[in-house]
Amino acid sequence: MAWTEITRPKYERKSDRYQSDLTDAEWALLEPHLLGQPRKWALRTIMDAILYMMRTGCQWRMLPKDFPPKSTVYHWFARWRDDRIWVTINHILLMQARETQGREASPTAGAIDTQSVKTTESGGPRGFDAGKKIKGRKREIVVDTEGHLITAEIWPANVQDRDAAAVTLKGLRKRFPWLKKLFADTGYAGDKLHDALIGEAAPELEIIKRPRDAIGFVLLPRRWVVERSFAWFGRNRRLYKDCERRVETALACLYIASVNMLLRRCATYCNP
Repeated sequence: MAWTEITRPKYERKSDRYQSDLTDAEWALLEPHLLGQPRKWALRTIMDAILYMMRTGCQWRMLPKDFPPKSTVYHWFARWRDDRIWVTINHILLMQARETQGREASPTAGAIDTQSVKTTESGGPRGFDAGKKIKGRKREIVVDTEGHLITAEIWPANVQDRDAAAVTLKGLRKRFPWLKKLFADTGYAGDKLHDALIGEAAPELEIIKRPRDAIGFVLLPRRWVVERSFAWFGRNRRLYKDCERRVETALACLYIASVNMLLRRCATYCNP
């Protein structure tokens, strides 16, 4: 998005504290979906601390002192992670964001792709992606045509895209019954994935191939949407690498980045 004299004030974060803090409009959208209530600290303050960690990439113990203690913030982060609350919130906000744009709540088309990222010394499952020469993990995401996250999974980087997609796409049509087509690169081509999805109400995959005579960067139709989504998520420095020991924690961070983006969009659409 090009910044202009009109768009910059519209998206400017005027906060008394940190740019990552939720606005009143964003908190009004998020609060009904968060479960539990701390005895001492407000949920909004805890959520602000989680978003600060996501945007800056700092360690839990390095949270500023005006946030709740690290143990309190991480307790609620882990509780919401284990309850898969971020998956539920992302699903609700995705449909709300589409409706505010004048679209049907359930998408009919999207794109699928993977991103291999390095891991740290924290441990956990990892592998070597021989194609991209990266030792770490692979994020596989499905987005709609606007770039909103539909679903995601995380694998060791040595897992092939088509093998991972057989699990990622399983049961997807039960949550999004109108999702009929996904655009993908040649890593998803072949009969192996097709045979694995037989009997599943999985979306049809359309392979977008790079032109044979192309030299250098080429903007491929449909596929650029999911690449842009990876760039959006990359604004969260916690995601510049996979810093987590547990795959469940890494996946929760990916969904939090998506929820944060959807909150800002929904709040902007509802309060232009």
